[in-house]
Amino acid sequence: MSVSDASFTDLPLDQLRAVAAVVEAGSFEGAARALRITPSAVSQRVKAVESRLGRVLLRRGKPVTATGSGAAVVRLARQVDLLQRDARAALQPAAGERTSIALAVNGDSLATWILPVLARLSAAHPLVFDLHREDQAHSAELLRQGVVMAAVTSEAEPVQGCVVTPLARMRYRPMATPAFRARWFPHGVTPAAIAAAPVVEFDRKDDLQRAYVHGIAPGARPPQHFVPASTEFVEAVALGLGWGMVPALQALAHPDLEPLAEGVDVPLYWQQWALDSPALALVARELAEAARHVR
Repeated sequence: MSVSDASFTDLPLDQLRAVAAVVEAGSFEGAARALRITPSAVSQRVKAVESRLGRVLLRRGKPVTATGSGAAVVRLARQVDLLQRDARAALQPAAGERTSIALAVNGDSLATWILPVLARLSAAHPLVFDLHREDQAHSAELLRQGVVMAAVTSEAEPVQGCVVTPLARMRYRPMATPAFRARWFPHGVTPAAIAAAPVVEFDRKDDLQRAYVHGIAPGARPPQHFVPASTEFVEAVALGLGWGMVPALQALAHPDLEPLAEGVDVPLYWQQWALDSPALALVARELAEAARHVR
């Protein structure tokens, strides 16, 4: 079923916001609290926009999630909100309202270089940040869903409705403690050694270590530890739990770690909604400048 231009462009903003609020809260009750209306009113608004578009926008589960069509509506609602806040900031600069910017950022960038930039931005401009930690290979999905306005991602292909800019290249090296290296890699990073040595991984989405392992020993499945926090991940490697691909910036704080071999560069890109938003443009400029010093 197609959606006519009239039915799409004339969607009431309160109905769009209701759909976005349900997805953000994961329930109609949570959306009602956020919007300060009753759950029945939220349900009526969602049904009204679904009827108007002729599409199911929400999967009524626990939590409630957006369908493909629902993600497009959520994205529209948040884009309209951002543009309205930009306009209010320009027309009423002394009003005291802060623009909220939702960003998807990989854990290693959060632990190293991005937070100081965001802190400076928030101190100098009326901005607050809603950060979503996501692996750089998966953060673009949050853009597709409309959850975030911009993302630090390893995907060079722009998400539909977004623009992409090269940001930085993060250097990762396979590292371990001297004792771990002596025990598990006495003859270097051989296929037999890499297949047997315990490895520390960030989480089950993290394929950096797996790609490295399979490049040396295809099909190998070494013992895995999962440590889903960037700082603690490096600490686990430093304690000898296993070897891991450690960002060069974090390795500086652990001079006791030794590289097992040459590393890899992971390119990072900045993807954001293709909107003429002063707030997003400001954040993009500042992050691009800071990223020039990332190694």
